[in-house]
Amino acid sequence: MEHHDYETLRAKVEFLSDWQVHDLRVNLRERSEQKDVYEQIEQSFLKRGKCPHCHSKVFSPWGSAHGLKRYRCKGCDRTFNALTRTSFARLRMREKWFPYFKSLQKSETVRAAATSIEVTKNTAFRWRHRFLQPQKVSQDENLCLIVEIDETFFRESFKGQRVLPRPARKRGNSDKKPGLSAEYIPVMLAHDRLGHKVDGVMANRSESAVTKILQGRINDQALLCMDGDGAVIAFAKKQGLEYELIIARKGEHVHEKVLHIQNVNAYTSRLKKWMRLFNGVATKYLQSYIGWRRWLENKADQMTPLGAFRSALATYNT
Repeated sequence: MEHHDYETLRAKVEFLSDWQVHDLRVNLRERSEQKDVYEQIEQSFLKRGKCPHCHSKVFSPWGSAHGLKRYRCKGCDRTFNALTRTSFARLRMREKWFPYFKSLQKSETVRAAATSIEVTKNTAFRWRHRFLQPQKVSQDENLCLIVEIDETFFRESFKGQRVLPRPARKRGNSDKKPGLSAEYIPVMLAHDRLGHKVDGVMANRSESAVTKILQGRINDQALLCMDGDGAVIAFAKKQGLEYELIIARKGEHVHEKVLHIQNVNAYTSRLKKWMRLFNGVATKYLQSYIGWRRWLENKADQMTPLGAFRSALATYNT
């Protein structure tokens, strides 16, 4: 902007209404945040310092495009930028990424998100699962002290598929079999008292499925509180972990005033209630939604768009 145009704009500021001042502040803040994102992207890449194709650390600047620097690897001669091979690679309309992150914060449906940021429904859907990919794979690594473990179940869903592996069921139909069955997908949830979380969709209710999710993520000195699930007990014994059984059906809820699974049960309740916002989630996307909810429950600084970018880029720095 030319200096004269800027002075003209500045002179008109005093005539803005309150809502216009507020709107201007919001837009300026978002512009500053977007600039911070580009800086975070570049800094994250330089910290990683290797070609995403061949992992060579010898590369040189190769111009820029769409606001990001490009590089050329001297090992494989391929070009790349800081987002190559991350979940954000090849996504367009970067000016709308921040508004979309805010849509995720508000737990909007795909159609509501598409309307609010003015993109197509298909774009909103594709962005959702690309943006949630880091949350899907990012888990806490060292649950310690008292660790509460429980499992919950979600009805198997083939939502969005044109060809179903079973006869279609009408909305609201009851299950073919009462109680738990193959129609329900088990999900493992583990929380410690410091707020660290590990979760995962299990292939079945076996000890090996539990091990796949929890192995290496629980401190050797932790005390596990659980409800008596045989697979979790087998896992604890195999790993040499101390555990305490809290059997609700026997009227047990708290042992020694501090040993219970009420925190993880409360989280399960919040998760189930939140999932109802989406009128059913396809089983193949279930882990993404569980990661999304985990992100929403994390610290406030990780719930900002900038914090989400930092978390996403950190996932690809290893």
